[in-house]
Amino acid sequence: MNKTLPILSLCVASLLPASALAYQVVPVDNGGRISGKVHFEGTDPAPKLYTVAKDTDTCGSGTRSIDFVRVNDGALTDAVVYLHKVKAGKDFPPDIANAELNQEQCAFKPFLGVMKNGDQLTVKNSDPVLHNIHTYEIIGRARKTVFNISQPGDLKTLRKEVKLRRGTAMKVECDAHDFMHSFTFVAKNPYFAVVGEDGSFSIDDVPPGTYKIRAWHGTLGEKKGTVTVEAGGTAHIDFVFKPK
Repeated sequence: MNKTLPILSLCVASLLPASALAYQVVPVDNGGRISGKVHFEGTDPAPKLYTVAKDTDTCGSGTRSIDFVRVNDGALTDAVVYLHKVKAGKDFPPDIANAELNQEQCAFKPFLGVMKNGDQLTVKNSDPVLHNIHTYEIIGRARKTVFNISQPGDLKTLRKEVKLRRGTAMKVECDAHDFMHSFTFVAKNPYFAVVGEDGSFSIDDVPPGTYKIRAWHGTLGEKKGTVTVEAGGTAHIDFVFKPK
């Protein structure tokens, strides 16, 4: 037996480009479904209030209320459920290639966006004032700058590549206006779902197998679970978040 073969294989794998080890799109026959709900237990935190003291003709005046934890009749919204470290399966949804973040009346829209890891994020400035978009990769309790760029009112559109290595999402802030906040989930595989207003989610065309599954929220962090999907079947799992 040639004992050098495993070592040689490891050396060759280490020389492969990252794209060769990335998620692979393959046919999925008789895939299953994962469904469930994301719940919230405890006292719903009050929205955070910010004083608007700059560019009031565009941003408005007084205070700006940002509800970082939206709870709807016991359901947590603005959360994403996803499978962790899936190597192959269905293709990404086509509309994910059109990820866009708009700055309008000094607010990021949408508050929660989704894009594909390695793609470009289109950033629009619909305001006649300067914004400074500062994005952070969320890595547990830490965060690392992804890009930090000024966008004056006459620069209506810019595009930036986003490639996260450790995290699964970004916090987005405006360094010119401290009351502008949003989040972008950065998908590394297509097996994810943004929960509905009732906290429900569904992930389809999952190849049979056992998976690590996570529920992510920009403010409350992550909850972890394991789920087994049978061919043509439906697996159910719920997640419960509590105030930090």
